[in-house]
Amino acid sequence: MATYALQIAGLVLGGVGMVGTMAVTVMPQWRVSAFIGSNIVVFENLWEGLWMSCMRHANIRMQCKIYDSLLALSPDLQASRGLMCAASVLSFLAFMTAILGMKCTRCTGEDEKMKSHILLTAGILFILTGTVVLIPVSWVANSIIRDFYNPIVDAAQKRELGEALYIGWTTALVLMAGGALFCCVYCCTEKSSNYRYSIPSHRTTQKSYHLEKKSPSVYSKSQYV
Repeated sequence: MATYALQIAGLVLGGVGMVGTMAVTVMPQWRVSAFIGSNIVVFENLWEGLWMSCMRHANIRMQCKIYDSLLALSPDLQASRGLMCAASVLSFLAFMTAILGMKCTRCTGEDEKMKSHILLTAGILFILTGTVVLIPVSWVANSIIRDFYNPIVDAAQKRELGEALYIGWTTALVLMAGGALFCCVYCCTEKSSNYRYSIPSHRTTQKSYHLEKKSPSVYSKSQYV
C-alpha cells in the first residue's frame, strides 16, 4: 500500500512537471523590461521568450512577434530552445513510461519486478528532465543578472527575471522529486522481494521437522543392537 501511494505521488508530480515544462517552453516571459534609470515608460511592458517577443500596453492590448531569425538571438536563448524542446519530449516519455509501470496498469502484466524496473527507468528520465530544464533556466537568469549589473550595457537594454524562469525552477524541482519517488518505489520493491525469498515457508519448515523426527540417528540404532 505504501509503494502504491508513492507511485501515485510520483505520477502526479511527474504530470505537473511535464505540464510545467511545456508551459515554460512556450511562455514569452523569460526576459521582461526593467524600469530603471531614465527608462520610466511604465505603460509598456516588453516580454522576450524563446520563440517570440511581446509588447503589452497599458490598455491590456498585447502584440507579439515571432523572431525572424534564430541566429539573431543570443547564445543562451538559442541553446535554451533546443534544451527545452528536448526536456518536453523527455518529460512526455517519462510520464508514459511511469504509467506503464504503475501497479494498476494491466498491459504490462503482473510481474512486480519488471514493473519496478520500468518505474526506475521513469524515475531516471524524470530526474534527467529536471536537470535539462534547470540548465537553460539558470543560464538565462545568469546572463540577465550579469547584464543588469554591467555598467557598459545601456539601461534600456537591461532586463529582469521573468515569470517563466521562476516557474522553470519550480518545475525542475517537481520533476526531480517525482523521479526520486519512483526510485524509492524501486528500492522498496527490491527489498520486499529479497525479504520474501529469504524467509522459508511455514509448510516447508513443518515438513522438514517431521522428517527429522521420523528418521532415527545412527547413534540410536547402535544402542538397539
